[in-house]
Amino acid sequence: MPLSKDPLGGGTNADGTRTAEYCSHCYMKGTFTQPNITVDEMKALVEGKLRSMHLPGFLARRFAKDVPTLRRWKKAAARGGAQREHASGAAAR
Repeated sequence: MPLSKDPLGGGTNADGTRTAEYCSHCYMKGTFTQPNITVDEMKALVEGKLRSMHLPGFLARRFAKDVPTLRRWKKAAARGGAQREHASGAAAR
């Protein structure tokens, strides 16, 4: 989600500071809100959320396409192609 569209201005780190990396729907208090979601599930969720915010379909798809480039998913891929990111300390800081 574009952070400029996030009603809370972005997610929060464990210390309560805002992160410029993740939205409030995905990341709060230093942990992912859905720690076991797959990258494909997250892409679908992002696209659906953006469409519900009345973004045109092509923009929603464009933003959803960027999901695998986020650090959360790059870490999972670096661990041998894992599709899931777990809450056990995998939060980006």
